[in-house]
Amino acid sequence: MGTVTRGTTNPNRLRRMDRWIAAVHGAALRGAEAPLAVDLGYGAAPWTAVELLLRLRTVAPRACVTGIEIDPERVVAARPYEREGLTFRHGGFEVPLAARPLLIRAANVLRQYDEDQVAGVWERLCGRLAPGGLLVEGTCDEIGRRHVWVALGTEGPRTVTFAARLASLERPSDLAERLPKALIHRNVPGEPVHAFLRDFDRAWAAAAPYAAYGARQRWARAVRDLTADWPVVDRGARWRQGEVTVRWEALAPRGA
Repeated sequence: MGTVTRGTTNPNRLRRMDRWIAAVHGAALRGAEAPLAVDLGYGAAPWTAVELLLRLRTVAPRACVTGIEIDPERVVAARPYEREGLTFRHGGFEVPLAARPLLIRAANVLRQYDEDQVAGVWERLCGRLAPGGLLVEGTCDEIGRRHVWVALGTEGPRTVTFAARLASLERPSDLAERLPKALIHRNVPGEPVHAFLRDFDRAWAAAAPYAAYGARQRWARAVRDLTADWPVVDRGARWRQGEVTVRWEALAPRGA
């Protein structure tokens, strides 16, 4: 189920997302007897699936990864990279595996779909998760400097995370071009995500004196100010990584 994407991929493109997954979902993966993760739509080369296995095993040594691609030629090309704990399968949103994964990561997959298709894809993928599982769906630039993703459980969307290489940002709203499909067309006046990015830019400007201590300190101060009006769910350790995570309900499109 689905359509073939452009397949654009690069080594380390998803490192920010992987780092976040390991931090927030590592305990669940570590506690499972046979934790399975899926890299859905890994693209024309298998780098992101290979890297996901390496990164997950730093927190969950028994983790296994299956890369799933709808283009059968890409699956054939990836097979030489299989190893213990890493396999590749032909498939799409149906996630054709006998076992239910504890993690599905779908990066830069829904970008080409219509906004009204997103909820159905989310529901289908969440329906394939194991109990306590996590779906992470989002978009990043070609070399992984800027990334925004939604985290979902079996009950639906939970949070939205903004992550960046801070040296690449002039202002936080630069991340708007990487909003996932569910939000990118909602960055207009009257929508919550537009208000959030506006307030983030204002907090960033007010935190300009902290730039003397580095971009991380400026970002952390700006996020701290945001917590007065927005339900930020993470704390300083994540902020210093150039991240901020907000409850989905605060940014969800009006009428969703």
